[in-house]
Amino acid sequence: MVTNKKYDFKNLFILEMANNHQGDVEHGLRIIREMSKCARAADVRAAVKLQFRELDTFIHPDCINDTSNKHVSRFLSTRLKKEEFAKLVEETRALGLVTMCTPFDEPSVDLINEMDIEIIKIGSPSATDWPLLEKVASAGKPVICSTGGLDSKQIDKLVSFFTHRGVDFAIMHCVGIYPTQRKDLQLNQIQIMKNRYPDILIGFSSHEDPADFGPIRIAYANGARLFERHVGVPTDKYKLNAYSSNPEQVANWFSAYREAIEMCGSESRPPVPHAEEESLNTLMRGVYVRSSIKKGDPIKREDVFFAIPWKPGAMKSGAWKDGLVADADYSPNTALSETLAKHAPTKKEIIYSVIHEVKGMLNAARIPTGREFSIEMSHHYGVERFYEVGCILIEVINRSYCKKLVIQLPNQWHPYHYHKKKEETFQVLWGELEIEIEGNKKILYPGDTQLVQQGVWHKFRTNTGVIFEEISTTAYNDDSFYEDKQISMMDRSERKTKLENWGRHQID
Repeated sequence: MVTNKKYDFKNLFILEMANNHQGDVEHGLRIIREMSKCARAADVRAAVKLQFRELDTFIHPDCINDTSNKHVSRFLSTRLKKEEFAKLVEETRALGLVTMCTPFDEPSVDLINEMDIEIIKIGSPSATDWPLLEKVASAGKPVICSTGGLDSKQIDKLVSFFTHRGVDFAIMHCVGIYPTQRKDLQLNQIQIMKNRYPDILIGFSSHEDPADFGPIRIAYANGARLFERHVGVPTDKYKLNAYSSNPEQVANWFSAYREAIEMCGSESRPPVPHAEEESLNTLMRGVYVRSSIKKGDPIKREDVFFAIPWKPGAMKSGAWKDGLVADADYSPNTALSETLAKHAPTKKEIIYSVIHEVKGMLNAARIPTGREFSIEMSHHYGVERFYEVGCILIEVINRSYCKKLVIQLPNQWHPYHYHKKKEETFQVLWGELEIEIEGNKKILYPGDTQLVQQGVWHKFRTNTGVIFEEISTTAYNDDSFYEDKQISMMDRSERKTKLENWGRHQID
């Protein structure tokens, strides 16, 4: 069934049975049950994956008895009937696991649909098999595709293929060597793929030594959020190959994943833990007076010295400013109070704080500004309220055409206004922009554009922080007309601060 809901591939573990059922349906059921126990114990979402082939047509008739290709005899010796595969699928579903299958030919896609298997997995050997991929794309199911043996152009083509057909898909870094040695794992490819395809979830399909749990930790740290490996259950009758994990190894693999999450921590800058703050405080310097100071006296640099240990309630050396006024009498070697350094931020402090944050946003978005540009800080209700109302404008060029970068910090808004002369188009590069045009609101995401014609009222805001391009006709300094008459009555210099070279050596 085709739906418009996106499938959540994130943190799904694919437990690949492949031919480890050995053509024995009871053994296959045992593998599913053992894997279910592992997944429940680790509290992870897992899929047991099968492989389908219509062997009567998949293998060339002249090669049925061919011993030169090891796979032919392996596939034939582990053959299962349709009803036996159905038992495995039903057991997987009954135990709360995700059903998944790799089809190696077109009839197998039909069988996947017939059995209502949830996800189709494309193995690396089939990632350039376009007749099969066309069939898979038409099935209307979520797809995961391994990319072993593909170069960048081939992966680009694969991504384009599924994207153009509206397929809900993820891709996995994979090395098709069984088993894969550490030197061949190429785990940096995960980050490369993540950067190249930022809107697609990237996974890691692994074939390394089952006792090696380092790769999943590194894969997670590099951004993989979907994981696969071959699994099985060894018995006196059935042995496992060198790249398949037994239940104990699967449990340890899950544990390594949990450890990786713990070690990697937050994906945004977290608050400083109290224990870390206390630890760092023991090495920070306090501000101490050299000789007696009376209340009301100005305090100069030569009147104080910096030394460890800093004491709670005392001023830290980083907060020192020349010219503070003593709030009490201080005797030699006593610490200045931290309250002396507490004050409302100055205009200069606000502006430089904004500059630092905007530069950080541009770096995070990987947007270079070059060297030839001018910067304005728009603060419609004063610099003091900039974090609430305003934006940064970086003008790149202004001729018969104009290009600016407009940057807003999280939760900032820009007042309702229009232009008589200028027509402009916004294109979001990073973050999300909520724009209101003549009373109609819409949210723009990276890549989205919005035309604003002359005389059209518009305002915008952002929850996330946003960087967008403004492409327009010539921009004029007297061409912004605001709904709020208080802003309209201001001289332009009252609501704008020019920042030459990011304000370096400019603001006293």
